[in-house]
Amino acid sequence: MVKIKGGIYQPFFDRSKDGVVSVSKVDPFLIDQVPVTNEDYLKFVTKNKRWRKSRVKNIFAEDSYLKHWLSDLKIKKKDRKRPLRFVSWFAALSYCESLGKTLPTVIQWEYVGAASEKKADALGDEKYKQRILKWYSRPSNKETAEVGKGIRNFWGVYDMHGLQWEWTLDFNTALVTGESREDSSLNRDKFCGSGALGAKDKLDYGAFMRFGFRSSLKGNYTIGNLGFRCVKNL
Repeated sequence: MVKIKGGIYQPFFDRSKDGVVSVSKVDPFLIDQVPVTNEDYLKFVTKNKRWRKSRVKNIFAEDSYLKHWLSDLKIKKKDRKRPLRFVSWFAALSYCESLGKTLPTVIQWEYVGAASEKKADALGDEKYKQRILKWYSRPSNKETAEVGKGIRNFWGVYDMHGLQWEWTLDFNTALVTGESREDSSLNRDKFCGSGALGAKDKLDYGAFMRFGFRSSLKGNYTIGNLGFRCVKNL
């Protein structure tokens, strides 16, 4: 894990009122330098039988859970250092908690993901945004690269962009306003359109895609290009 210095984060969706910009304080935390690999997760399921692919309950993971594994405790040799995928939010959180960690919040993930190789905050850098968009526009490949082979950002964290999507602790709060009466009427299908009204940067299409993707998820989903990494709060 690497240490992330605390700071101030301005949420992508600004729900401030009366012209006052809302910001969030980010306390220092530790984050995995690379995403969790198949090899890492194999050690976890070896000790935790309830999360083996033949035993997990549908309420916690879809039928496609770990579909790329050969069996409960057998993975392809070439997949050992590749990022884990076909894993649900419930399983990812359980893995992190078994190590005394947790999943990153959206704010923590975005705070680290905002860094380029040389800047802690590269959100205003067009080259940074276009590189992310270029990756998002590519068709998903059946095979992924090994972790740690991608870009190493300012914090020393690899593969925040360019490898696959990642679960966050509060993935389903992208459109939560804090007002229960308002939240009950939210139409998540219209997210990418109406959501632009409160966006910090209406031209950051990559961020729209991330928040839109998160808002479409459910905790038991297991998708071929969705993995995770852990954090440890200090």
